[in-house]
Amino acid sequence: MTKYEQLQEHLKDNQNIWLVTGVAGFIGSNLLEKLLILNQKVVGLDNFDTGHQHNIDQAIEDANKATGKDLSGNFKFINGDIREIEDCKQACDGVDYVLHQAALGSVPRSIEDPINTNRANIDGFLNMLVASKDANVKRFVYAASSSTYGDHPDLPKVEDKIGSPLSPYAVTKVVNELYANVFAKTYGFKTIGLRYFNIFGKRQDPNGAYAAVIPKWVAAILNKEDVFINGDGETSRDFCYIDNTVQMNLLAATTDNDEATDQVYNVALNDRTSLNKLYQMIEERLIQRISGLEKKKPIYRDFRAGDVRHSQANINKAKTLLDYQPKFMISKGMDESMDWYVEHLN
Repeated sequence: MTKYEQLQEHLKDNQNIWLVTGVAGFIGSNLLEKLLILNQKVVGLDNFDTGHQHNIDQAIEDANKATGKDLSGNFKFINGDIREIEDCKQACDGVDYVLHQAALGSVPRSIEDPINTNRANIDGFLNMLVASKDANVKRFVYAASSSTYGDHPDLPKVEDKIGSPLSPYAVTKVVNELYANVFAKTYGFKTIGLRYFNIFGKRQDPNGAYAAVIPKWVAAILNKEDVFINGDGETSRDFCYIDNTVQMNLLAATTDNDEATDQVYNVALNDRTSLNKLYQMIEERLIQRISGLEKKKPIYRDFRAGDVRHSQANINKAKTLLDYQPKFMISKGMDESMDWYVEHLN
């Protein structure tokens, strides 16, 4: 058995209380679902700025289906805001583990509105750090970002080599890591940051100006609308399926390896897929699943401000210190994702 498989068996027989901030979002709701399946109690905090009630409802419903039980009693929701310290303190009370996912994502959003991005991602992060420390939680795991690498040219990206940030969003994520490190040195409060690389999967929102590329393209293809690619399509990313991300969060929260704490880790596959290849993968899978869909060429437009050209992660550190073993390569993750989107968007 892998470390993650052993952990899942252990958690089923040992109930803890977990706080998931941003629980109504894409990653947060997937964490909620998995924790409920593993017989854990979950406190969820969200203000619905970018999350949705239907994500929470679907997560509970899917967990119930997976276990054949009604697990809604193991979930407590707090409609609150990480920018309010009292909401953070209330949410952290009595909690064993914190999985901090709440943030205002998106590079373009941060360029258009740096003030609100800063409030959520820096003020809110500091509030959560203080509340978690004061509540003596066992572990604080937070969503970091691959944007931290900025203009550093090396590929694949290694955790201890970062460049200058290229957007206000990236600045906030660098500051998160600085604060986490200072809290370890000043207060002995150990954290783990997870630098997410282009996470995708079920419940990722296709709507809105700042929707991630995969759900946005899926929705456009299903609706027979134009798909736009920024640049020449050879920009590449390390796309990582949501189940790998859930694995990393749980391994990070529960690790008993002292060397693994007060660290940041890449969450990815050590792989690169161009936007042109990604479009082809999505289109082929949707045409296979839905009759009447035909191939359609995407429309190319200018490169987007603040974007890096290529992104790929070295994941050796996560494998060595946390025993991270991603089960879903991009092809398998895309198959799972397209099945979900066809069922829920078509």
